[in-house]
Amino acid sequence: MIGEDKIYAALNNVLDESNFEWLGKRIKGKVRDSYVLDDKRVIIVTDRISAFDRVLGTIPFKGQVLNQLAAFWFNKTSDIVDNHVIAVPDPNVMIVKECEQLPLEFIVRGYITGVTKTSAWYNYENGVRDFCGNILPEGLKKNQKFDTPILTPTTKLEKHDRSISKTEAIAEGLIDSETFDAAGEICFKLYQRAAEYALTRGLIFVDTKYELGEIDGKLVVSDEVNTPDSSRYWYADTYDELFAAGKSQKKIDKEYVREWLAAQGFLGDGEPPVLTEEIKVEAAKRYIKAYEMITGQVFVIDETPIVERVENALKACDL
Repeated sequence: MIGEDKIYAALNNVLDESNFEWLGKRIKGKVRDSYVLDDKRVIIVTDRISAFDRVLGTIPFKGQVLNQLAAFWFNKTSDIVDNHVIAVPDPNVMIVKECEQLPLEFIVRGYITGVTKTSAWYNYENGVRDFCGNILPEGLKKNQKFDTPILTPTTKLEKHDRSISKTEAIAEGLIDSETFDAAGEICFKLYQRAAEYALTRGLIFVDTKYELGEIDGKLVVSDEVNTPDSSRYWYADTYDELFAAGKSQKKIDKEYVREWLAAQGFLGDGEPPVLTEEIKVEAAKRYIKAYEMITGQVFVIDETPIVERVENALKACDL
């Protein structure tokens, strides 16, 4: 595990944004910058952190963790569904096949939890019992396991993500029934694979978001897979005790940051609070811990200035 001293030292060696004009026009997402080169896309995973659909600052090593974990999971699930990965030339860079993205994010939930307005627990606590077409029974408790995982899609091309059912998505012309069902089947298989593997690493795979696209009419999984930004992980050995006591679960995902923001009264509206150095370092520790627990590998850092390292790696590629 990387010591706190190295994380504090890296607070100023972060990748906030890329500006590689020689790659072409930059497309800036919440945490990823990308450049389209004909049928390829260069994705640069920055250290930006977002929550409640707002970018809040940077976390040291976050981009590296996300990119390397995504690569790990793309490889581990390639027998379930094809993905868009071509190469990973740098810890923060992924070169992928360009694909036409589906206009929905597919969220698979094995447990009822969360603090965001699109989370299952937030909606349930506020009286919702038909959640994205899933009829939820009375009497559920926060962090309880569902009898079977549920699919709760959200929109992805709006200012704020919006929960939506299959029926609504089809009625709004976002997707057709056949594509929705095929995507849903893939997502449940991806979730099941991750949940089974996570238990071998002492973790519970709680819920996750998948993005799919099409290449030559065939569905592929894209963006990221099972990372601490798109998923929740809890420690398996303390789940029963904490659930029985009605306490928060021990976790290694960015829910830590969401909960800190919520405690400051921020749920997406107004000016977000500034992340303190302590919050950033603790979040970095959790990201690194997630990488090491999930993969079983030691997280390796490079103290080279990150922008310089990324640019050198890209220039060495045959793009």
